[in-house]
Amino acid sequence: MLAGLSCEALMMTVPTDALTTTLTVEADAVACALPRRARIAFIGGGNVARSMIGGLLARGTEASTLAVSEPDAGLRAALVNDFRIAAHAGNPEAIADAVLWVLAVKPQVLRAVCHELAPLAQQARPLVVTLAAGIPIAAVRRWLLADSGSAPAIVRAMPNTPALLGAGATALCANAQVSPAQRTQVQALFEAVGTAVWVDDETLMDTVTATSGSGPAYVFALMEAMQAAAVAQGLPAATARALIAQTVLGAGRMLVESGEDAATLRRRVTSPGGVTEQALRCFAEDGFDTLLARAIAAATTRGAELAAQYAD
Repeated sequence: MLAGLSCEALMMTVPTDALTTTLTVEADAVACALPRRARIAFIGGGNVARSMIGGLLARGTEASTLAVSEPDAGLRAALVNDFRIAAHAGNPEAIADAVLWVLAVKPQVLRAVCHELAPLAQQARPLVVTLAAGIPIAAVRRWLLADSGSAPAIVRAMPNTPALLGAGATALCANAQVSPAQRTQVQALFEAVGTAVWVDDETLMDTVTATSGSGPAYVFALMEAMQAAAVAQGLPAATARALIAQTVLGAGRMLVESGEDAATLRRRVTSPGGVTEQALRCFAEDGFDTLLARAIAAATTRGAELAAQYAD
């Protein structure tokens, strides 16, 4: 942390040294968008919440400003041991004095959680962020309204697990009650653990879930297949794993940092008549693009099914 610098100074600081210094300055600058001592409560301490909590703490968020509720005693103990934050068995204890609630629970239990918290939401008027895949904002709004009161400010978010490393990708969608200042707060929350983008049309959030939310699993599946193929050709497993992991990391960085599109970068690697072209020909002959399109379409449909199943 660069102690003693104001938000304005941090915004103007130009990092010149190592990447770690760059990340620290950027994280401090992003944190300026959040209220100075804002408390954030996570309802649910599963993998996604752990990713966000770990990423926030790694970038300078004070542990005392975070709280989490988790019914499983083992998971609760792990959260305390790993992150040194307050972990509660009950949801009301976790949200006490919190200005931002992150509902990091499974779609099938979100309704019950919202019903439990509805009276407290009407009193506290927090900014509510829901991470449940497939559940639309309208359903969360209805569940939090209880029998009376005005509609709460709700943001629907779809992060992914690389947030643990500060490399997450999150799509955000807000209802009309979310103010510009609150949008900035949520943007800062998720940019502390990666990239965050706004999606104006909520109907596209199921596609987001199928693309970036589930995307790390697709990449891991590809890496598994590449390693198995390399081992079948005689390469030691450890060597194959190291080479493939760095290849994926490097290719991702090239796409992000070069500003070029994937097709352009692919063509640059592919020499006419070379080994890469031969491999890509096999991809095309076996329907690689069609397979991916079918997989993402199936995942998108599943998101809509979850909405129909759990959002009534």
